[in-house]
Order: sequence, then C-alpha cells, then structure tokens
Amino acid sequence: MYIPKSIFDPDEKGHFGKFGGRFVPETLMPILLELEEEYKKVRFDQEFWKEMDYYYREYIGRPTPLYFAENISKEIGAKVYLKREDLNHTGAHKVNNTIGQVLLAKRLGKRRVIAETGAGQHGVATATAAALFGLECEIFMGEKDVERQKLNVFRMELLGAKVHPVKSGSRTLKDAMNEAIRFWVTNARDTFYVIGTVAGPHPYPMMVRDFQGIIGYETKGQILRKENRLPDYLIACIGGGSNAMGLFSQFLEEEGVQCIGVEAGGLGIETGKHGASLNAGSPGVLHGQMSYLLQDEDGQILEAFSISAGLDYPGIGPEHAFHFEEGRVKYGYLTDREALEGFVWLTRKEGIIPAFESSHAIGYLKKIAEEVKGKIVVVNLSGRGDKDMNQAQKYLQNRNGEIIINYPLLGERGER
Repeated sequence: MYIPKSIFDPDEKGHFGKFGGRFVPETLMPILLELEEEYKKVRFDQEFWKEMDYYYREYIGRPTPLYFAENISKEIGAKVYLKREDLNHTGAHKVNNTIGQVLLAKRLGKRRVIAETGAGQHGVATATAAALFGLECEIFMGEKDVERQKLNVFRMELLGAKVHPVKSGSRTLKDAMNEAIRFWVTNARDTFYVIGTVAGPHPYPMMVRDFQGIIGYETKGQILRKENRLPDYLIACIGGGSNAMGLFSQFLEEEGVQCIGVEAGGLGIETGKHGASLNAGSPGVLHGQMSYLLQDEDGQILEAFSISAGLDYPGIGPEHAFHFEEGRVKYGYLTDREALEGFVWLTRKEGIIPAFESSHAIGYLKKIAEEVKGKIVVVNLSGRGDKDMNQAQKYLQNRNGEIIINYPLLGERGER
C-alpha cells in the first residue's frame, strides 16, 4: 500500500481548517512531538509500509472483499457493494489501525500500550496487537459498555489485557477516553496511547486516517475492476469516524463521488438522546482537539446516546468537522429503531449479520433508496454483529418465524 500526500492533510500544527490541533497538558507535548517526528519518518517510507502490508495480508487477512449484494440491489434498484471489513481478523476495521500504532510503540521503545473502547472492538484489536508484539496492555471501558459488551471484555482479558471499568460520568466511551488520558499523563514515559479513531491531538487524526486508508485504497481498485468506473455513493457509519475516513480518504478528490457519513440518531434528534455531533452539535474542545461536540450553552459536554456502543460518543474527528463545514461530505443520521431495521434487513436478505454500528450505514441506504436508484453504491460494513447478539436478543422477538422489533421508545426504556 502507498499513502499519497493529500490536499486534505492537516497543516504543520495539525489543523484541518480551524479544527484539530493539540489541546493537551504540557506534560504530553513532548510525547506528541516525539510521536509526530517518528511518524514523519515512516509515513512515506517504503520499508515501513512493506511491513504493514505483510501484517495486513498475512495476519489481518486483507484485502477484504468488495461483495456485490445482489438481493438488496434488486430490492432498491441500485448496484450495492459491501466493503467487508467484518471479515478482518478480530471482526472489524479497528485492527488496521492498531497494528500500525503498536508497531510505532515498539519503535519508540514503549513497554505498555493503553486504549479506550466503547463497543470493545478497538479494545480487542489493541489487545490483539499487544499480544502479537509482546507489549503490556491496559484497556479503559465505560461500565455500561462493559455490561453491554461482555463477550469483548472476555476476549480482551483472554488476550492478556487488563480491563478497567470506568464508573465516572455517563460510564460510556467519553469517560473511558477521559480515564485513558489521565493514565497517559502520569505514565507517558513508558506508555503509548493507541487512540481508536480519527480524533484526539495531532498527529492522531492524520495517522489513524492513514492506517485506515487501506479500506479506501482497496475499494478504489476493486470497484474499478468490477465496474470500470468509480461509485456514485460511499456510505459509512460515524462515531469518531475512522472507518468512514479510511474509506472516504481515497475518494475525496473525486468530484463525482458523494461521500455520506451516518451518525447515531438514538431516539431521535428532537429527544436529545442521540450521538449526532455534527447534525446537532457545535464547535468546541474535547480530548485534545477542536471539533464538533454535543455541549450545552455553557460548554458542558452532554451525554451521547445510541444503541451502538461504538457510536455512543459526544464528539467527532476534526477532519469530519472540516468536511462538514466545507460541504464535501454529507452527514446524515439514523435512529436506533431504523438501525435495527437495517440490521434485520441485511441479515435476512444477504445472510450477513452486521454490527450495530454498521447497521446505521445499511439502514441509511434503505432510507435513501429512491435517491440511489440506478446508481453504484459502496457501503462500508465496518464490523460483524457477533458482539451485539445479547443486545439484539433484547430488542428483537421471533414470533412464528417473523422478527419483530421490540425497541422501547423514550420513557419506556430502562437500561440501555
């Protein structure tokens, strides 16, 4: 894989327009500058990317297929392709990034890696890379997400990681990231923070985008071979936004391709129970970056809400904020109920069970079916649904062979 320099690269201080930057304690500045210098050395280095290509191919199992979804294509009257990131080792796109970051950790002589995680997939992928390369690993995960994603917690522990349930705040992804940063501040000398998305202080948003760029790099070649032209639409779910930015990054300079990011609409934007930072947020500073956030008039961060633990975050990567204001990427949202409809639809139509995160992208395709008729569409299937089976059982009932969505409305819902 070759990473070309992009016209959308951040400036030398890590800004995408007014977004991004480094808003961190002074103790972390030397660590970030050291990481930036190390990444500059390898970003365009053929030997480093040869090593990455080896692990992409032999360990992760890349390239992932670009699968023509014939059944849903017939139903909506478009040619729909699924980029099968769910077929990666560990079950999602996250491992594309963790292999790269843990290799950097080794180059920098760190003995321990830490990470935050929501749905658990980034935690599993970080623990996997740490086991592969022989580093200690500690994972910070909101207490609510620990309960929602018990299987992934066990996988992390089996891989040798220590999992810290975070009991503060909303006990979800935001608070896990808060605790990870606190730990990093006091242990930065020997600890590398593996951030799981295109967020955080520079150089993380650019670096994670580059590692996830393999998704778009492969997709571009695959669709040209299959269709002899580029797609009309790319659709991907958005939490922090790494799977989407990885896909979009290779197409942003192609004017004929409409990129669409799908945020978590939760119980509906009007309810305040959602994770739609772009559609319902405003610019502010969180976790070392300036971006769009869910916040009140006093700048206090609001709790995000989603059936999907991986989209349950009150912020967005700064490059997404830039593309939102520039209008290059369209950003929509999908409610929990609509995402469940997408989850069932793909499962029943194609025999592929998506993660709840990916179900937002699938459900959005169904929602805009009239718009995409006669077009070529690529949907990024960022992860598989194994991890969400316990949640799915709670919200889906089987009556005489028919799947019924039994997802409570606002005010009827107890534990998420």
